[in-house]
Amino acid sequence: MRIDIITVVPELLQSPFQHSIIKRAQEKGLVEIHLHNLRDYTDTKYRQVDDYQFGGGAGMVLQIEPIDKCISKLQLERDYDDIIYVTPDAPVLKQSTANSLSLHKNIIILTGHYKGVDQRVRELFITKEISIGDYVLSGGELAAAVLCDAIIRLIPGVLGDETSALTDSFQDGLLAPPVYTRPAEYKGLKVPDILLSGNFPKIEEWRHEEAEKRTKKIRPDLI
Repeated sequence: MRIDIITVVPELLQSPFQHSIIKRAQEKGLVEIHLHNLRDYTDTKYRQVDDYQFGGGAGMVLQIEPIDKCISKLQLERDYDDIIYVTPDAPVLKQSTANSLSLHKNIIILTGHYKGVDQRVRELFITKEISIGDYVLSGGELAAAVLCDAIIRLIPGVLGDETSALTDSFQDGLLAPPVYTRPAEYKGLKVPDILLSGNFPKIEEWRHEEAEKRTKKIRPDLI
């Protein structure tokens, strides 16, 4: 998979992609991540990519022209399955969305900044809009990093145990059950006996029941 990210502040995205699972995925050749500085696509003296809103109001808006130039250049080089805009005023990212996107070959992620992007960008280029939650960040870079992590970990070969991603929260519409490791007892708190029994059908039954309990208690909206 190839992911192209268009941003005004590429420096914000360098660290998240240089460590841990995403770093190893790139080293294995399972994913390519390319950062594109939007300021490289403007001819203005001060590399300006934003301007005041028509009609007045606080906050600057990213202009359509440099975004058009960047996306058009990328589209001349390859076909893209989706051009995604990460923005708080969009459907919230769900596991099913990450699952679907992980099957793509090439995607572009446009990160907003300031007050957002000129609406015509969304109308002309964007094929999917995603929010990572009902709150506002200073820019879309961190949201893009979250989205990339959610997608990349699902690509076959990225995780050491490929079944791990299949048992994550939300994969079956439930939160994950509680998990334990050594020691079997700590400060009077014991691991449930069923997990030490070796009876794997019963263990899976217990895990499903616990997942249902946790979901009903913490996220009843998922039931």
